[in-house]
Amino acid sequence: MSCNSKKLHAGLDILLIVTKINKMKTKLSKKRAISTVLTTVIILVSSVVLGSGVVLYGTSLFQASTQQESITASGIKMWVDNEDTNGVSWGAAKIRNTGDKLVAIDKIQIRGVDIPFTNWFPDTTVNSTTFQQALNFTSFGVGNTLTKDATVCGGGFVISIRLGVTSDVCANAGSGPIALSPGASSIIYFHLTNGTITSLDAGITTSVGIFAGKAGAPQSVTVEGR
Repeated sequence: MSCNSKKLHAGLDILLIVTKINKMKTKLSKKRAISTVLTTVIILVSSVVLGSGVVLYGTSLFQASTQQESITASGIKMWVDNEDTNGVSWGAAKIRNTGDKLVAIDKIQIRGVDIPFTNWFPDTTVNSTTFQQALNFTSFGVGNTLTKDATVCGGGFVISIRLGVTSDVCANAGSGPIALSPGASSIIYFHLTNGTITSLDAGITTSVGIFAGKAGAPQSVTVEGR
């Protein structure tokens, strides 16, 4: 083989090598281009999904933080029997759900002593007119009860008390917490455990706490002797 032939073959070999290298570069460039596009798409999709999750989480937190449990107890009364040595006493309160969530009135405390649910007499059907009336006391009846007003409620109730011309409280003993929807109201008459307060406490201020979970607070109420 002549010197020129060798040079020609060598040149052809180099050309083949360069061609292969160029093809490899082209393939790599295409793969890199595809990889770049895929990476961009993945980043965009991830950003959208993450952003949606943050918005939903933030909305949930906002709704949870703006919805509150709140109750208002007003017109609270306390009555003690001046003539009974066992310390017979009753109380009454008007309670309204002033929050944004359903609540359950689950505790009435007098001087830190819980009143049993069976000693609660709630009327949850009161209208706005009745709710605005001052809470009334009839008289102490037989067996630590309150005397009924026979002209109201139509019978069948332990508590039958007229508060106004057409405003009555009709209630029987409770058995558990009293549920109130937002804006709903109830009037509760309650019988204290005998001896919690006595006739000696007439005219004295005592602590009355009405709660729905963490909502509520103690109030100072003057005991009336009857």
